Amino acid sequence: MIKSKLCELLGIKYPIIQGGMAWIADARLAAAASNAGGLGIIAAGNAPASWVLEQIRLAKTLTSKPFGVNVMLISQHSAEVAQVIADEKVPVVTTGAGDPSKYMELWLENGIKVMPLASSVAFAKRCEKSGAAAVIAEGCEAGGHISELTTMALVPQVVDAVGIPVVAAGGIGDGRGIAAAFMLGALGVQVGTRFLAAEECSIHQNYKNKILKAKDIDTIATGRRTGHPVRALKTPFTRGFQAKENDVNITEDELINLGAGALKLAVDGDEQNGCFMAGQIAGLVKKEQTAAEMIIEMFAQAETVLKGAVEFG
Repeated sequence: MIKSKLCELLGIKYPIIQGGMAWIADARLAAAASNAGGLGIIAAGNAPASWVLEQIRLAKTLTSKPFGVNVMLISQHSAEVAQVIADEKVPVVTTGAGDPSKYMELWLENGIKVMPLASSVAFAKRCEKSGAAAVIAEGCEAGGHISELTTMALVPQVVDAVGIPVVAAGGIGDGRGIAAAFMLGALGVQVGTRFLAAEECSIHQNYKNKILKAKDIDTIATGRRTGHPVRALKTPFTRGFQAKENDVNITEDELINLGAGALKLAVDGDEQNGCFMAGQIAGLVKKEQTAAEMIIEMFAQAETVLKGAVEFG
């Protein structure tokens, strides 16, 4: 079995984190991932602190294993969510969309391990200095909000720059991706898109079907003009957004307003107006499974690959 220092750090069986996908990663999915031996994550997204508290307490009834909460730092509710996490002594926090330094003291003094998402070497080094237990180096192959560097380019540079464990994310959806991440120096992976097809994932079946039918070229990155690019499946919404993004008569504020609420519509199954966020590995996802089946299958494949069972022509 593949083990690493990340397993020891987080108290998990497999070195895998289920991605903190806003409006998607709830207590049920997080508990399933944790029960399967990974680290399940509840995504706070832009939800109020009361919802996050409800999900944390529900997760505690569904699993006795460690789980975490992902905090979107640009959310208007981030301060209240940060306090709820501290009060509830959630074992792990992952962060995105901002600098977590203003909450680090609060979390660390409550024994919480913090793992920020880093899209550059400079930010990873800053997170290490502020007390992060690990960093998640995420490439632009990921679904949702993305940066510029690819996972293969970013991960080894972050590994070389910091002394804390590095988790690879973006474009990882099977054992081959996990094996590649370890070869790049990562001590674990974060997987999001594949878990969209988990039986415990509560998104509408329309969303799952789109993932299951996706091909390699079926995602698109929009929003670069606003400074907040997002990767999602090609749909009437994303194609329309791209057209408006290229229209100089449309303002950035209008574009931002156009995108507001589109992910929630996708979660509810609106195929015309929803933004179905997904990573470039969506084409690899071919079946619905339990979270446990996914994790076991991925790591069995990773072990085979790392043992050199792949033939090279």
